[in-house]
Amino acid sequence: MEKTKEEGEMEESNNYGHQHPLLLILNQDQLIHNQSGVTDCSRCGEKGSTPCLCCAEHCGFYLHKVCAEAPLELNHPFHLNHPLLLMQNAPYSSGGYICNFCGKGGNNFVYHCSCGLNFHIKCALFTFKIAENNLKELEHVALQHPLISTENGHEELEDENGDEELEDVRECFGCWEPLSKYTHFSSACGFNLHEKCAKLPVKLNHVCHRKHPLALQFNSERLSCKICGETNRKAIGFVYGCSPCKFVVHIECASQSPLQVIKSTNHEHPFTLFFRQVPFTCDACGIEGNHVGHRCSTCNIIIHKNCISLPRIIKSKWHDHRLLHTYFHHIEDFGVLNCMICHDEVNTEHGSYYCSKCNAIFHVRCVTEDERSYSIVSPENEDEMPYESSFTVLESNDAGEATKIKHFKHIHNLMLSPFVERNVNGCDGCLLPILGPFYSCSFCDFFLHKACAELPKMKDVWHHLCQKPLALISDRVFRCRECLNVCNAFAYECCGCKAKKCLQCVLALTPGPRICLKHEHPLFYYRYYNGKCNACGYTTKAAFRCKVCNFVLHLGCFSLPITVHHKCDEHILSLIHHDDNSYSERHYCDICEES
Repeated sequence: MEKTKEEGEMEESNNYGHQHPLLLILNQDQLIHNQSGVTDCSRCGEKGSTPCLCCAEHCGFYLHKVCAEAPLELNHPFHLNHPLLLMQNAPYSSGGYICNFCGKGGNNFVYHCSCGLNFHIKCALFTFKIAENNLKELEHVALQHPLISTENGHEELEDENGDEELEDVRECFGCWEPLSKYTHFSSACGFNLHEKCAKLPVKLNHVCHRKHPLALQFNSERLSCKICGETNRKAIGFVYGCSPCKFVVHIECASQSPLQVIKSTNHEHPFTLFFRQVPFTCDACGIEGNHVGHRCSTCNIIIHKNCISLPRIIKSKWHDHRLLHTYFHHIEDFGVLNCMICHDEVNTEHGSYYCSKCNAIFHVRCVTEDERSYSIVSPENEDEMPYESSFTVLESNDAGEATKIKHFKHIHNLMLSPFVERNVNGCDGCLLPILGPFYSCSFCDFFLHKACAELPKMKDVWHHLCQKPLALISDRVFRCRECLNVCNAFAYECCGCKAKKCLQCVLALTPGPRICLKHEHPLFYYRYYNGKCNACGYTTKAAFRCKVCNFVLHLGCFSLPITVHHKCDEHILSLIHHDDNSYSERHYCDICEES
């Protein structure tokens, strides 16, 4: 019996493990007729297009021809350490896997490597063709639509309805740079590649690594680039690397000219690219660098690429005054050379941020670690005043110290008292005992620590990362966000989220040395400390710690009042750390009667 033309375009094929025979379909209309609609590929999970293989019994089984012919083992030029094996499910994954190339999930067939990498079939084959520089064989990527070259680099990419710019076409899958900057390839299935990335040389000799040539490869170990110091923001992407030396450079960084000149907003002279084979210490941040730096030949300084853009002046939530960046200090300018955040020494021969008003100094890495904790001060706003003071000075002594003030939270004037009188119960701002200079009201029993009175009306604090400042409030019952205690004293309330923090916590967490329980050494607050509190035994993740004798208090114990009244005793109870009385050997609590 003679075959019809339509039947001639459908050829029988092997069934690739399917129980029914499969037909090779070359025409999209035939696919719709044979399947009663377009179904998804059983291997890659994406919608079908021709050429493809579908079940002759119309059971819904469907394979892209490329997916069906995908090799069971793929020796990928971009990952030479191990072969990629085609599996139905990725090992050790329940509920799907994440493709290490495109960063998207999947639960169908996967190319898996023993080192933990997983790739969609289309991602593995797409990059394999790129490695072979065979762009003509990329039709399997586009499926229904071939790769389209957009000549206008600034043309917006739209979805197939022409509505909005697609999220997944904004960046190149090779270098993860925005596509709008360059001529690019684009496809409806979501793969996008700069033309220059598709034509990258597989091998490259680079002056920053003369031992071996660099090969175009996946950054499977997510190593940082030796030129810019950064890792890829999303998936693995392409890099030039030397696997034996664990050396990688980003595509863009590898193409930089050694004669490149970069202007800095923080330095009066330009910087030039400088390759060297030995480590160096960055003169802007004090952190070690390798292989590549940027040099100012006029000032004889060498810095990281990222440090070129360090702001000259910042407003940090760690400090009330503005901080200035400098490349070095004269050591006599500072009495204490420890960073106000990590409390380690700051090397004044290299860059740091400092306060010109109170000689506070910060490591660059510490004060700029969290972008939400600081803002850049523009040159036109350099002279802008800090937040308004809470009081007006009415009288001062010869030393310039305010002796009579009008505080905006009290109706009467307050006088400075250098000595504590017996009838002073405690500070009305923070509720702690008054042991030093304070302001008092001669008309009513109102007392403020000198430090509490000098707090500004508005304040930023490092432990509250809302973008709004905090306002000083009083006469409200609130629960402190830090210590969780209920209080009705002064507090700082966020102008955005309305979170409240008591003055005890605000003052305690202000960077600087703190004295507690007459401990012979100052305590410093460490944001990251894993250990037990010496007072209560509580295991804490942050604590006040003495660097000399490792005495540790968590915030709750550090903020305990020094003296209290209790209904079980007519006398004042004092907080102590050591009980020298021999009675302590057989001491029982007089309230709960526990040892």
